[in-house]
Amino acid sequence: MTQTSADRIRASFALIAPKAADVIDSFYANLFAAAPAVRSMFPEDMKQQKAHLLAAVGLVVKHADNLAALREPLLEMGQRHLSYGAEPAHYAAVREVLLATLRQHAGAAWTEQLDADWRGAINSVAKVMIEGQLSVANRVA
Repeated sequence: MTQTSADRIRASFALIAPKAADVIDSFYANLFAAAPAVRSMFPEDMKQQKAHLLAAVGLVVKHADNLAALREPLLEMGQRHLSYGAEPAHYAAVREVLLATLRQHAGAAWTEQLDADWRGAINSVAKVMIEGQLSVANRVA
């Protein structure tokens, strides 16, 4: 990811950060509407889960120009997600819902370039998380 892409991601996040709680609420509502089967992977009380997601997105934004710095935590997160029932195919659904939710809350500030920047960051994160999942699955098999 280029420095310019990272800067655009940070600027867009700064734009929606004041309404971060609403963004996260919208994301989960949109996710459960788009992929109702994943609802059972989440706790009934979503308060802590929402805080975790917001913190994770914040870390991605902070390290957007050096996502390799998050490699170990992302591998571990991917390993944990395996125990929740997450499958590699779920990452694409999460990506599309997250992008749609960010677009919804960014309004006119959302551009095709910004979509590509976020898509690249999310894909990089998902790739490492899936690698973490597969490392566990391969050890068990």
